[in-house]
Amino acid sequence: MLLEDDRRLGPLVTRGLRTEGYAVDPATTIEEARWLATENEYDALILDLVVPDGDGIDLCAELRSAENWTPCLLLTARDAVEDRVNGLDAGADDYLVKPFAFEELLARVRAIIRRGPVPRPTVLEVGSLRIDVAGRAATIDGSSVVVAGREFALLELLARRVGTVVDRATILEHVWDWAYDGTSNVVDVHVHGLRCRLAEHRGAPTIETVRGAGYVLRPAQLVEVGATRGRR
Repeated sequence: MLLEDDRRLGPLVTRGLRTEGYAVDPATTIEEARWLATENEYDALILDLVVPDGDGIDLCAELRSAENWTPCLLLTARDAVEDRVNGLDAGADDYLVKPFAFEELLARVRAIIRRGPVPRPTVLEVGSLRIDVAGRAATIDGSSVVVAGREFALLELLARRVGTVVDRATILEHVWDWAYDGTSNVVDVHVHGLRCRLAEHRGAPTIETVRGAGYVLRPAQLVEVGATRGRR
């Protein structure tokens, strides 16, 4: 979730994050951000320090008091040490001063997501598939898998829940955003594309469709064992 009231910067950051495969819910007021943060489960919060109806530091402190430990990055034009200390003491995980390079924002977002609230390793392994989350790269037995944007985000989500069925609503929430109103088959289209990319590599994990439930990523060896038992 991104809280930023600047009419130019807010849409710019939102668009940039979405291009990198993140689902983003934008907010321009404390009230809107508070509602989003309490009604949804996020991987990270990016909060502007000063908006017309309040302060990002106060919102961060409020969320921490309510035991919401979603990683939080503060954005601000203030560069005084006291302001940075106040933000970190309020429970923020990191602090970025404007103006900033978008690449640095991305790196900091990746870092706070890795740190918690639950362990988030920088490298995921599913059988022969290896996903470098920070580097936005995937390989199978050392061979590069060409996957980017939404497909990479989808692959990461399924890999983090390997062996578990992930329903369409969860995929839409994490790979797109809660307000997505595009085509109804967008998940199926991206799953099909990802399957094709994985199928180009021998021994790749497979994405199974569980009718009426969703999709599950399984290592190749598990599928082979199951197929053998089925023939008996």
